[in-house]
Amino acid sequence: MPKPIPDYSLYVITGESFSKGRSTEDVIRQAILGGATVIQLREKEYCGKELIRVGKLLRDMTREMGVTFIVNDRVDVAFAVDADGVHLGQDDLPIEVARQILGPDKIVGISAGNMDEVLAAQARGADYVGLGPVFATGTKSDAGEAVGLDLVKQVCTRATIPVVGIGGIKANNAAQVIEAGAAGVSVITAVVSADDVTEAARQLRHQIDLAKGLKG
Repeated sequence: MPKPIPDYSLYVITGESFSKGRSTEDVIRQAILGGATVIQLREKEYCGKELIRVGKLLRDMTREMGVTFIVNDRVDVAFAVDADGVHLGQDDLPIEVARQILGPDKIVGISAGNMDEVLAAQARGADYVGLGPVFATGTKSDAGEAVGLDLVKQVCTRATIPVVGIGGIKANNAAQVIEAGAAGVSVITAVVSADDVTEAARQLRHQIDLAKGLKG
């Protein structure tokens, strides 16, 4: 039986430092209520113990609400909390090692910034790639130059795995990323920094669904 492919439409990444003092759990619950389809736990400042604590809370929440749950970088944490998968950077554990630890039924995604990285990830068995930054962003200090929509289009014509655009994506440009061929968009501040998290997620999801032809 083939592994099911998640709905990558609205992929929300946690960011406590951008959440205006609100707890990660509260922000993520509101994001899911607004239409988030994937949640990624990404908190670089958390120690392992805190990642496990919050990871277990998010695991229970996402399971209850029918949303895919991914852990950033930390394969050990993903394993410990029974996340649906892990998202790796180019300098993290090799895809094959993550797969060996987590098993064949878990999702392994990887960040990519150019065509070569996408094709290499695909050849090594990644389940999806996070491509970007599509637009300029200040959220990640190491994000690099914006790759632009043209690269998204080129990648999506050659990739056989889902491509999720990330970097500088807001409600006013999310549709462009979907129209370029992406399976979804990944955001941090566009949702977690919003005064009304649920409404911010809802607006993004509306634009994504329109671009996918899911709404008239």
